Amino acid sequence: MTIETFPNKFPRRDYTITIRIPEYTSVCPITGNPDFGTITVEYVPDKLCLELKSLKLYFFGFRDRGVFYESLVNEVLDDLVAAAAPRRMTVTGDFTPRGGITSTVVAGYVKPSRGKKR
Repeated sequence: MTIETFPNKFPRRDYTITIRIPEYTSVCPITGNPDFGTITVEYVPDKLCLELKSLKLYFFGFRDRGVFYESLVNEVLDDLVAAAAPRRMTVTGDFTPRGGITSTVVAGYVKPSRGKKR
């Protein structure tokens, strides 16, 4: 699934966009049991913003896929950074309890600054 973007109308300003996906589902790669959670994407756009409908369809692609939480969060971060090239981005996976244990996984990205010549 392609993650679509659109031009940021305010590229000179730092502002934060927060997207919550409260109905994330996938399956455990070991047991095949369903996993549920909330994925939160927080980013400061540069030239592009993420288009929400394509993002929703992107997340639907995980529904029948076996994936560990840590892999999921880092894969999502890599895919979204590749699509939108933000200034900063954090992806948080907050997963529902399974067997009395909850997990939260956070991965972040900061766009490298261009070095100034002295």
